Amino acid sequence: MSEQVKQMFSDISGKYDLLNTILSFGIHHLWRKTTVSMSKAKIGDSVLDCATGTGDLAIAFKKKVKSGNVIGTDFCDDMLKYAPAKADKQNLNIKFELADVMSLRYEENTFDIASISFGIRNVDNPSQGISEMARVVKKDGRVVVLEFGQPSGFFGAIYKWYSKNVIPLIGKMIAGSDFAYTYLPETAAKFPSGNAFVKLMENTGKFSEVQKKSLTFGIAYVYVGVVK
Repeated sequence: MSEQVKQMFSDISGKYDLLNTILSFGIHHLWRKTTVSMSKAKIGDSVLDCATGTGDLAIAFKKKVKSGNVIGTDFCDDMLKYAPAKADKQNLNIKFELADVMSLRYEENTFDIASISFGIRNVDNPSQGISEMARVVKKDGRVVVLEFGQPSGFFGAIYKWYSKNVIPLIGKMIAGSDFAYTYLPETAAKFPSGNAFVKLMENTGKFSEVQKKSLTFGIAYVYVGVVK
């Protein structure tokens, strides 16, 4: 992954959680709950959460699988450094490790679930990242992706205006970054979503089926691929 993107996340890491809550009006918490639910995670499952950032999705999975093993990975150590304390505060045993989703160090057929939230569009080669996640998941396990979409219609017009004008302004005010909160909505607007992302997953040849669910009028999607 590009050094520029890594530096961007390093620069905003201290304000990342606060800005997520402000900019999504807290809805991102509900999106994560839906993601865990659609993964069909159960007690005892092993989960690899890629691009875990400050660890929120890994924490949500750990609460679900309980005794199951959860590992959260990220390529940016400045983001990752906040995750252990968040898990410890909730008495959750989660391992956090530096790793790039395009080149995972784990053996094949290791996990029941591999997940990534709002990270796949920042990967240099999304198809390779998805394939790597599938590689480390057991047969009939699931690769779960939570990512932004492009809502349409009247709501879509409002969202586009909000993304172009409000998000960069608030990002600059709170995180002091012009680049990050212009880059992030711009990449979300261009990245394949809905059926196009389902096709991207299918074209990897790693899944027996792929399903999607639209969240909040298409602002985000959850995609679930069942590994062959």
